[in-house]
Amino acid sequence: METIIRLTVALGIFCIMICWEYFSPRRDQRLTRRKRWPVNLGLAAFNIIIMRLTIGSIAYLSAVAAAGNSSGLLNWLVVPEWLAIIVTLLSLDFAIYCQHIISHKWSLLWRLHQVHHTDLEFDATTAVRFHPVEIMLSMIYKSACIYLIGANPSAVIAFEIILNGAATFNHSNINIPPALDKKLRWLLITPDMHRIHHSTFRAETDSNYGFSISCWDRLCRTYTAEPRRFQTLMPIGLSSFRQQDELGFMPLLLLPFKVLRRR
Repeated sequence: METIIRLTVALGIFCIMICWEYFSPRRDQRLTRRKRWPVNLGLAAFNIIIMRLTIGSIAYLSAVAAAGNSSGLLNWLVVPEWLAIIVTLLSLDFAIYCQHIISHKWSLLWRLHQVHHTDLEFDATTAVRFHPVEIMLSMIYKSACIYLIGANPSAVIAFEIILNGAATFNHSNINIPPALDKKLRWLLITPDMHRIHHSTFRAETDSNYGFSISCWDRLCRTYTAEPRRFQTLMPIGLSSFRQQDELGFMPLLLLPFKVLRRR
């Protein structure tokens, strides 16, 4: 049931974003959807199948196990449920922020994470362009954090929904008025903010790591307000991967196992 709820909400948000992108895009895309979407959505479908057949529900089950065994910080302290939910949501969001930084700094994890950054355009489908091994490692890491925190099971489901929805939103090629974007950034990761993270300039790629709330980038001084080039002109992707023919479904699955190119 937990998986069905997450997938239903995620699909609904995805449909809203792609319609918004179609009618009010932020950037004109050089590559058509027909060239990119089969790869991105193919990876998404492949990852769903792999996770469904392996460890797909491990995050929620970790929270249930921690509660049943009275394990984890929140279970030891016996805090009220409302506080447990808030601490769970904030702790997991910060944990994902830290994981994202490590995925850029540690070359072994970067081999996997670069698949996400090789997309030459930026839209809602970029949010699901991940290597299956990275997805599995991320789920194991997240589940370990959940168990150590003693996370509230209901909050874990809510976090998974928020994380998926926020990623789809902040990867979307939607047009938000700049004045409104600046206000939203004080709380949320907006598409304009996260697009900077997908710039070909490394200083910009190594910033704006957050997925849902913007406070971690500001507090940890990894925040970049504006790109070198204007949002509608900035180059997207990695400078070492500029040919679409080497970014197909199978090449991306094999990419982490090839010689690592300079960033």
